[in-house]
Amino acid sequence: MLKDIQVTGKKDTRSGFGDGITELGRTNPDVVALTADLAGSLKLGTFIKENPDRYIQCGIAEANMIGIAAGLTIGGKIPFTTTFANFSTGRVYDQIRQSVAYSGKNVKICASHAGLTLGEDGATHQILEDIGMMKMLPGMTVIVPCDYEQTRLATLAIAGYEGPVYLRFGRPVWPIFTEGRPFEIGKAQFFNRGTDLSIFACGHLVWNAIEAGKALEAEGISVEIVNIHTIKPLDETAVLESIRKTGCAVTAEEHNVLGGLGESIARVAGQHHPIPVEMVGTQDTFGESGTPTQLLEKYGLSASHIIAAAKKALSRKK
Repeated sequence: MLKDIQVTGKKDTRSGFGDGITELGRTNPDVVALTADLAGSLKLGTFIKENPDRYIQCGIAEANMIGIAAGLTIGGKIPFTTTFANFSTGRVYDQIRQSVAYSGKNVKICASHAGLTLGEDGATHQILEDIGMMKMLPGMTVIVPCDYEQTRLATLAIAGYEGPVYLRFGRPVWPIFTEGRPFEIGKAQFFNRGTDLSIFACGHLVWNAIEAGKALEAEGISVEIVNIHTIKPLDETAVLESIRKTGCAVTAEEHNVLGGLGESIARVAGQHHPIPVEMVGTQDTFGESGTPTQLLEKYGLSASHIIAAAKKALSRKK
């Protein structure tokens, strides 16, 4: 199956969000876009032009934006809040917890520039804790799509999904490789079937997992690659199906290994089918300035690091 994966172009995932919300603006009159002074960075230009009466510029007042969004849901609107992931979560966690999650408000928190690949803006803007923060909130759905096309489809899907959602995406231009593949919230996506090792990945690192899988298969290792685009609710059926077959796993995410995808996979394995699990992610650290490629390499998130983790997991397999 790996040989059948085709790269059909390159685009940033935030543009997938921008094109998705533009489609929603044309088809769903209840969708409202809010931003905290970052309309350009979140690719809202066309939506704003076509729907000026459904756009709210909140200024650099993210907490206020979350409150406004919560209020809009009472009148039946579907608010999409937009800013960088750091400001979407860390800066406004109390407002999200109290005004959105606690009361189950139908707010869509759409967060760009997540993880290390924000790049040169550095550690103050590179949030690596947000998946953990958001998945711990009762009732919060957490989605981390892997490319432009999947981000576009996820944006469309969350408009019709009742309840609070955190949608996490990024800044860099990235390969597009999911065209023609359906997207369903809470349903894992298999990119390759294998018998020796499972690789569970999300976001930008799905592509790195595919690259690692190709190299491992060239060495005769049969790899199952699973895109866990929905961190919560986790597709536990798919996870267990895979690990019961392979007997060991690697997780890969552009996030701290503490609290992220890896811990979710390890929890399911520990409860139902204990196996060796190796986690590729940042190791309890902040980031720094650099290009996305430099940072992924330095902090251990490249395809070569996934390969090394795979071999370590295989060596621990009984």
